[in-house]
Amino acid sequence: MQRSNLITAAGAVRLRNELAYLWKTLRPEVTRAINAAAAEGDRSENAEYIYRKKQLREIDRRVRYLQKRTAEIRVIEHTPHEKDKIFFGAQVTLEDEQGNKVTYRLVGSDEFDHKPHYISIDSPMARALLKKQIDDEVQLKLPDGQKLFWIISIDYPSPHED
Repeated sequence: MQRSNLITAAGAVRLRNELAYLWKTLRPEVTRAINAAAAEGDRSENAEYIYRKKQLREIDRRVRYLQKRTAEIRVIEHTPHEKDKIFFGAQVTLEDEQGNKVTYRLVGSDEFDHKPHYISIDSPMARALLKKQIDDEVQLKLPDGQKLFWIISIDYPSPHED
């Protein structure tokens, strides 16, 4: 399944800040540490040198990913016209048959692990919720089996909120 390029404004800021930190702060620090460790002599048995080179490769891998990803994301900075239906960015409260309530926010695939109860717009649960309205029934497949929910509220926080 291909993931969407949608992201909230707050999520986009977080990705861009991470990229700036890695490129402008952390990478130069690690590069200086590599140079200092290399100056100590034999690199083949220099644990600090080996560790820092590995760290630099990981930073560079993440930087490449973030550069590519930030170039292709589509920042959603507005709420939909039909606020009574579930779309990207919605905060949805569901109630199960036992009266238990749970709230989810539908966000981009790059930000769903940022906060508890954020779910990716690409997830099966989010896809089942899309375009539903208050009082609609939704049958969701959960790790412990199928479960029936009712949509009891739909809210659209500011796109810049986190």
